[in-house]
Amino acid sequence: MHIALIGTGNVGRALAKAWAAAGHDVALGSRHPEAKKDLAEELGVPVIGIGEAAARAEVVVNVTPGAESIAALRTAGAESLAGKLLIDIAVGFTEEPHGMALSHPTVSLAEEIQSTFPEAQVVKTLSTMDSVVMTSPDSLAGPSTVFLSGDNPTAKSRTALLLTDLGWPPSSHLDLGPLETARGQEHFAHLFMGIAVSQGTYGFNVRVVPPKAE
Repeated sequence: MHIALIGTGNVGRALAKAWAAAGHDVALGSRHPEAKKDLAEELGVPVIGIGEAAARAEVVVNVTPGAESIAALRTAGAESLAGKLLIDIAVGFTEEPHGMALSHPTVSLAEEIQSTFPEAQVVKTLSTMDSVVMTSPDSLAGPSTVFLSGDNPTAKSRTALLLTDLGWPPSSHLDLGPLETARGQEHFAHLFMGIAVSQGTYGFNVRVVPPKAE
């Protein structure tokens, strides 16, 4: 697949490298691609303008800071996103007097993206773990769970294939249902940070354990 990752941070870099290694045609979209030549050489994938990256892609992946995602995707343009799978991984935060707060406390960022770009096919996934676990689930001591939220079954099926290419077997995928369930994925961020502090590492994930069969 032709994949455009919008954003050049740790998540974008990790996913670009992993999907390229799996045989996909990958590009990173940046507001300032001319300043990212060293990154392109390091990863072996092109770093180009956001609009160009989105226009040529079959799949667009939002890995920008969540509070900035809508503005960044507007740079890509609604026409470049129309009809395409748009995988949203971001979680937005704002600075509050008493610490960090979610930038989308009532409606998820994924839902806002879908509302802003109604012709895109938005799927939320990979937002409950850090970039190392996203691309190396076998680095964990055992199997864990990756969640999917979205309104379009075909879009979720295509996302599942891309997750499998990252090393997530189908048995680890948990379809939560419609896109509104992305709220739960994003709200997990606070629990994630609590676990990270208590364990002294971001390199973990959660597993949904079903009840014993009767």
